[in-house]
Amino acid sequence: MSDLLSGGYRARFLAVMLLVNTFNFADRAIFSALGQAVKQDLLLTDTQLGLLQGFSFALLYAVAGIPIGRLAERGSRVGIIAVAVTVWSGMTAACGLAMNFWHMMLARIGVGIGEAGFSPPSSSLVSDHFGSDRRASALAIIALGSPLGALVGAVGGGLIAGEHGWRIAFFALGAPGLLLGLIVFLLLKEPQRGLADGVLASEPPPPMSRVLAALMAKPTFVHVVIGGAAAGLGMNAIGHFLAPFLGRVHALDIRSAALWFGLVSSASLAIGLLIGGLGTDRLARHDRRWSAWGPAIGLALAAPLYYLGFQQAELLPALAFIFGGAIALISHYGPLLGIVQNLAPPRARASAAALVGLVFAIFGVGLGPTLVGILSDHFATQSFGEGFAAACPGGRAPAGASELFQANCASASAAGMRTAFSVMVLAFPWAALHFLIASFTLRRDLHTA
Repeated sequence: MSDLLSGGYRARFLAVMLLVNTFNFADRAIFSALGQAVKQDLLLTDTQLGLLQGFSFALLYAVAGIPIGRLAERGSRVGIIAVAVTVWSGMTAACGLAMNFWHMMLARIGVGIGEAGFSPPSSSLVSDHFGSDRRASALAIIALGSPLGALVGAVGGGLIAGEHGWRIAFFALGAPGLLLGLIVFLLLKEPQRGLADGVLASEPPPPMSRVLAALMAKPTFVHVVIGGAAAGLGMNAIGHFLAPFLGRVHALDIRSAALWFGLVSSASLAIGLLIGGLGTDRLARHDRRWSAWGPAIGLALAAPLYYLGFQQAELLPALAFIFGGAIALISHYGPLLGIVQNLAPPRARASAAALVGLVFAIFGVGLGPTLVGILSDHFATQSFGEGFAAACPGGRAPAGASELFQANCASASAAGMRTAFSVMVLAFPWAALHFLIASFTLRRDLHTA
């Protein structure tokens, strides 16, 4: 079993987890990139589009995460991941069959159930392959699947949709992931709990109630979870609607909006994850509080950068500010995951990840896109006047409408999204404050083997 701590095997483990996470985020990014096309084809409101990206995905994602986390404390974490990637890939392909809002909601629920099987077991596996001083770096490397997935899902999906329609794009992105479960099963092995800590955990996992009580007794955990949830609220709200924002506010077609969304998202995610994960691990060797100070600084910078980006009239200045804001924002993610794993004992790490995932799924993935969709509809109605949804189905004027009416629908739709985004940036300074507070008790609350 000590072979699982060798450099060669750990490199293989990170490569496979990176590949899995790439498909995880590709299957999310494609919906964000093609949301405007889906909205117009199925005649959806922004509230419905937000529900499809938010609560329809997140509720069962959150609920399923707890039993999956408990199962990961007892059973094969590698097997759970292999099954999960097969399920979410199949349900992504099924999104291409949707004929209305309810069909799409069922498919998105299936994607959420599948993706709930990745984070708890993968975080626990990382902790058994890497020591506490390298976990944020390892988690950040795996999290690089998010920019790669954003690039594959957004750019690839946008190009395919531009040529063959959004339905074919969902089929094309979902199908390859069906082979990935077999790759996971064949290439990875299940380590003993506590392997990297040098103290093998043979006792049974504690009850979830005890895990929750122990973690909630640590102020660091409470504030990191609140800060992460607030950051996730704004991050998911903006991320899931960024391609529609670019299409409406800067008048880009589906391929151009998806391309810019994919390029900005993937590059900013990669840079932010590396700065946050590797940089914070290095600084934390001198003072462990940098694990919380780093996210606090990044989140404090994200708010003004994003706000300036949303107010720009020209595309390139807007993208430059949004790009900087995204780098600052995502830098919190690797350190956050590392702190949670370092606060929990080996037999409770998958459960801790599941608990955190529950909160983040509800308030970040669930509430974020749903809230921004509601706000966008509200502000669009304020701009247009009562009856916006009926007068502009799918956010655009009906066929045969005058040029003036078409312009009014487009202007109101753009104004609604711009104002909703400007409101959502308030989540970031709130999150920064909680990470700063967490730094006061961090060193005391860390788990010691």
